[in-house]
Amino acid sequence: MQDKIMAVRKDQQSTGFLPHLPLPGTIAENQVAIADMADAFGVTHRTLHFYEEKGLLSAKRVGPMRVYDADDVRRMAVINACREIDMPISAIQELMDTLSGTSDQSEADQMFETALHARKRELGAQQSILRRQMQRISELLESAAEGDSERALPAPCIHLSPIELKCLGFMAEGYPAHRIAVLMDMDITAVLTLESDIIRKFNGHNRFQAVAKAVLLGHVATD
Repeated sequence: MQDKIMAVRKDQQSTGFLPHLPLPGTIAENQVAIADMADAFGVTHRTLHFYEEKGLLSAKRVGPMRVYDADDVRRMAVINACREIDMPISAIQELMDTLSGTSDQSEADQMFETALHARKRELGAQQSILRRQMQRISELLESAAEGDSERALPAPCIHLSPIELKCLGFMAEGYPAHRIAVLMDMDITAVLTLESDIIRKFNGHNRFQAVAKAVLLGHVATD
């Protein structure tokens, strides 16, 4: 019994602790098949493979089936929460690496809270940038109209395919790329390429500029 306790402690020291996050109610505690893992967290099989490639998860083999243990389920809860707020994969990798060195639960919870506050500040800064960009676009449009009152300012002709319009709508609602991939049943790489094409068509530097211009040009409903 004492040897078992020591083994558990040794494993905790080598893997660290994870913040306590709620798990999907339908998921098993251990030996979770990849299909069940994907369904429980609302992601695709390819997304789970991607997380494995990045060293965030580690599936095991039970015969021909890929399964995840209880630790991977808890890790997925943290990863999924981070992706829901569009935290970059590199930042998630850094967070998980740092969590692996935690010595107790309170340290892990505090570390996760610090990461959330940092992401909140980043999103707040992005919101401020977007508001300033939209205001600047409005000023430029007004200035152009005043400079040539006799000729209407032609709106740029931007053609979007149905799939681009659908993706743009999700972008305008604030969904991160990985969530759009699930909603559109597409590969995450394909969605990122689609977003890149949309940003290019609106001559933007990022998704926030593209959405702002799309709203002003009437491609996205504001009501």
